[in-house]
Amino acid sequence: MSWQPAPDPVCEDDAAARIALRVEARPRDLGGFSVRRVLPSARRRMVGPFIFFDHLGPATMEPTEGMEVRPHPHIHLATITYLFEGAIMHRDSLGSSLPIEPGAVNWMHAGRGIVHSERTPESAKGRTRRLHGIQAWVALPDEAQDTDPFFQHVPVGELPAGGTDEARWRLIAGQLGEHRSPVRIASELTYVIWELAPGARIRLPAAPERAVYVAEGEIECAGEDAAEGTLLVLEGDTLHVRATETTRLAFIGGAPVGPRFIDWNFVSSTKEAVEEAKRQWREDDTTRFPRVPGDEDERIPLPGT
Repeated sequence: MSWQPAPDPVCEDDAAARIALRVEARPRDLGGFSVRRVLPSARRRMVGPFIFFDHLGPATMEPTEGMEVRPHPHIHLATITYLFEGAIMHRDSLGSSLPIEPGAVNWMHAGRGIVHSERTPESAKGRTRRLHGIQAWVALPDEAQDTDPFFQHVPVGELPAGGTDEARWRLIAGQLGEHRSPVRIASELTYVIWELAPGARIRLPAAPERAVYVAEGEIECAGEDAAEGTLLVLEGDTLHVRATETTRLAFIGGAPVGPRFIDWNFVSSTKEAVEEAKRQWREDDTTRFPRVPGDEDERIPLPGT
């Protein structure tokens, strides 16, 4: 399925649109670093293919603090990392090794299995610094679950972007109108970041399922207010958002890929695949889950073992 959302601000009525659900982010610890988890939640597991959504920061990290997420595995999903501030060092079992910085995208297609770590870059240690961004997981469609893993880094400046001084957008993945991100997605989806001035209005893209998350600021949508840390799951055809203060907004949408089982870092269309992956990680099966070059000495054990 494909759709053609419009990226330009439009001011029209939203008679047939509504907010179906509000989800408030909950704090979680991620390797000594606190994040706000949005998906999955008790009230909503997925939006389209998006099955996981973490808001990192915004946080000021002291010289002695850092993000140290040791090597851990994934199957049957893709991770997508985008930063507003700071840097994270990515390493994986394919041999990928590079920092991600604001304006770039890391897309890691786990396929049948991959291992990676996320740490504070050595160049950033020993000084006070900021970290702020979003990491999401996209469940792969059935036909892509057991494909070869790959990693794609899209450098700063290579993502489609545009808008006005009051409403700037950047397309992280998928399609927005005639624009398409270079990220190698496995199913149709749209992921956009907007930066809005106070009073700016935008028309949100269409999608079979869609939601907006307020990463900073505050918005008005369908007659309701939403502040930082709130995800609004939306229904209806046309829907507009108005920023009531300087705002950073994330839009996610796409077609559902079907029910998914999720356990720790594993996502799959079958419980059997998740249980087998858990067994292989617990038994340190390096055939499926190889060591991470440059980060071979540590690994996160399977919870409960």
